[in-house]
Amino acid sequence: MTTDDLSSPLGQGKAHARRTGPAIPWAPLTAAFLALPVILFAGWAMLNQDPFGGEPTAIAPAKVSVETAAVQTEPAPGTTRRGDAPDMPSAAPPADGSSKTVTIIDGTNGKRRDVLVPATPESPPTTTDNRLIEPSRHGPLPKVAKDGTRPVEAYARPARAPAEGKAGGPRVALVVGGLGISANGTAEALRKLPGQVSLAFAPYSSDLSQQVARARANGHEVLLQIPMEPVDYPDNDPGPHTLLTSLEAGPNLERLHWLMSRMQGYVGVVNFMGGRFSASEHAMAPLLREIAARGLLYMDDGSSARSLASQLATVASAPFAKADLIVDQVPTPTEVDRMLGRLETLARARGTAVGFASPLPVSIDRIARWIKAAESRGIQLVPITAVAARTNSS
Repeated sequence: MTTDDLSSPLGQGKAHARRTGPAIPWAPLTAAFLALPVILFAGWAMLNQDPFGGEPTAIAPAKVSVETAAVQTEPAPGTTRRGDAPDMPSAAPPADGSSKTVTIIDGTNGKRRDVLVPATPESPPTTTDNRLIEPSRHGPLPKVAKDGTRPVEAYARPARAPAEGKAGGPRVALVVGGLGISANGTAEALRKLPGQVSLAFAPYSSDLSQQVARARANGHEVLLQIPMEPVDYPDNDPGPHTLLTSLEAGPNLERLHWLMSRMQGYVGVVNFMGGRFSASEHAMAPLLREIAARGLLYMDDGSSARSLASQLATVASAPFAKADLIVDQVPTPTEVDRMLGRLETLARARGTAVGFASPLPVSIDRIARWIKAAESRGIQLVPITAVAARTNSS
C-alpha cells in the first residue's frame, strides 16, 4: 500500500534541510543597543562633579558697588579662608538697619557666601516696630510708642532733598487706592509705579499682609482704606464693618479696630466712600480723635464736597491731607492725562498738590508715563506724609 502525505505520521517521511550556521539572538541584541545611551548618560552623571547638573541656568550682568566688592574680597577680622574658593564669613549687619545681608550660592561648586548690600536711604523700614503695636482682641493695632514715636513718622518714606544749590520745585503727592481687591491691579501698581507713589489698601484681601509687605519693600508708603457710609447706603455697601452714622462712637470704634488690625506698617488711613459719614460731625469727630491718638494721619480722598474732615482733623490735632483732584474720575487716557496736567499746574501755583487714583490699568499706565516726564520738568514727587506734615503745620 502506498503511503501518502495524509496517512504518514507527522514529522516523518520527509527529510528536512538542516541549518549549518549559529542562530542570531536578535531580541537581546536590540535591547542592549537601546539601553546603551541610558548607561552612558548614567555614567556621565555619576562621574560629573557639578552638584546642580540638569538645572536650568542663566547668566546675567550685575553691577557691584565698591562697598559690596570690598565685602566680597576682604575677609572679616579674625576669620580665615579655606581653599581657593572659600565660603565667605557672614557679615554682621549694622544695628541701625542701614544694610542687609544677601546669601549667594555658587552654581559651580554649591558653596555659599554672604554679601552685605547697603539699603536704599529713601526707602521706609520694611519691618514693623513692636513698640508701635498694641495687642487687642481683633489683632495688633497701631499705637504711639512710649518715647513718643508715632507710626506716621516711623513708617514714612523720607522725601528726596533738593540737589545742592537748587531750590525745591513744586511737589506732588499721588495716592493710588483700592489695592488688595484685584490681584492683577495690585501687581501692576507694584510693578509700574515708583516708590514715591503712596498706596492705599482695602482691608478685605486674603493675602493683605503679603501685598503690604511687598509694597513697603518696594519703597511705598501704605495707607489703610476705611469703609464709611455713603449717601446711598445700603444700596451701595462698602463692605463688612463699614462705619455708620446710625451707630454710636463705641460700636464704630470697635469696627475701626477690626479694620485697623487687618494689616501693619501703615502711616495713616483714608476714607473708602463715606459721603454721608464724613459730613456728620457726630460720627467723624470720635474717629479722628482715635486716629490722632494712635499716631496716624488721616487723608480725605476728595470724593465728597460735604466732608468735614479738614476742620475736625485740625481740632483733633491729626496730620491731615486732602486730594485736590481725582485724576481718573473719567477713566480714559485723554482725561487722565488732562487731570494730571491740572495737578501739575496746581502744584506750580501753590507749591504742593495731591492727587488720588484707582488701580485701573489706564490710570497706572498714564500715571507712570506722567511721572517720568514731570520729573524732567522740575516736579518733585513726594510721599503723602510730606504733604500731610506741611498741611498740619499750616
